[in-house]
Amino acid sequence: MRLSNTITTITGGGSDGWDLFIKARKMISQGHDITELTIGEHDIKTDTRILEAMHAAALGGATGYAMVPGIDALRHAVAQRLEERTGTATTPDNVLITAGGQAALFAAFRAALDEGDTALYINPYYATYPGTIRSVGGRPQAVVAEADNGFLPSYEALDAAATAAAARGAPAKALLINSPNNPTGAVYPRDTLAAIAAVAVKHDLIVISDEVYDTQVWEGEHLSIRALEGMAERCFVVGSMSKSHAMTGSRVGWLVGPEAAMGHVLNLLTNTNYGVAGFTQEAALFALGLGSAFEADIAAPFQRRRALAQKALEGQNAIRLSKPSGAMYLMLDIRATGLSGDAFADKLLMERAIAVMPGESFGSAAAGHVRIAMTIPDAPFEAAIKEIAAFSAALV
Repeated sequence: MRLSNTITTITGGGSDGWDLFIKARKMISQGHDITELTIGEHDIKTDTRILEAMHAAALGGATGYAMVPGIDALRHAVAQRLEERTGTATTPDNVLITAGGQAALFAAFRAALDEGDTALYINPYYATYPGTIRSVGGRPQAVVAEADNGFLPSYEALDAAATAAAARGAPAKALLINSPNNPTGAVYPRDTLAAIAAVAVKHDLIVISDEVYDTQVWEGEHLSIRALEGMAERCFVVGSMSKSHAMTGSRVGWLVGPEAAMGHVLNLLTNTNYGVAGFTQEAALFALGLGSAFEADIAAPFQRRRALAQKALEGQNAIRLSKPSGAMYLMLDIRATGLSGDAFADKLLMERAIAVMPGESFGSAAAGHVRIAMTIPDAPFEAAIKEIAAFSAALV
């Protein structure tokens, strides 16, 4: 079978970055007792009230084709939520419901890029970002955010990347950002977002802002770049129920953008998923109605575990905790051990039965780091952090 170049090059011809995770899962399936700190999956399950609302909606008949843009009430609720949180006028016509945040991300890039166009994204990055760009025929170009700068992208690096793309004859058309950030936990302050906006205006870029961790902020505040002056008309914002409401498997997300663009994106959704299951949308609508206090309860374990990790790592010099201002992850700088992130993670798995993600899975800027998901209960999490610290100290 002769397959398309687009689909056979989605991973760029190499690993998709999940080798260690796959190895750990295989060991678990073989009966090994592994402490898993790899993926961003809540250790709590979806609240039973949300599941009951989903069940009632299904029994009530919401099992047929749902409106492709999303049910009106949910689009209205998402629009209201964003307007209240960002101060930016948002209507249901700016909102399309998608099959999770990943589908929204794909739709945004499909809207922004033609074949061969360049899309910039920040390194370190979530593993699917370059593959999503390639999957629509785009050229991914990473822009390094230095660890010594808190993994915040600079105007100079972004401007240089956009200028270089134009010089190669493949001008950048889009820029993907993610704050709060996976994997680094960085929360972009206003001056960083202003620098990003300035580059976007200078080079006429569409900004795609992945804001799925907007309820998980431990220091500072979440600011949406869409709220900056003049940016609403050149931004797509990706959101999701997955992280804010522990509804990862329900696959309910959204894409927010200029009304004129959303009609074209709707044509794409009609020819891909053809809508999201009505009963999960009804459950999402119910979940949003639980309010910000509920979202804070979902986020609270990660803030608590962040504090546990900070305390457990005090007074040692083998590893350094990069400032985790948001999201459900920690980045540990393990360069003092003399190992790469890949080697450290593999050795930790084989010798201490703890699975973490190598920083290299998220790009070259995270080399010499490992990412820890704070997604197991407090006591075993604290024990795992102390074990990682002891393991690291033995290597120095």
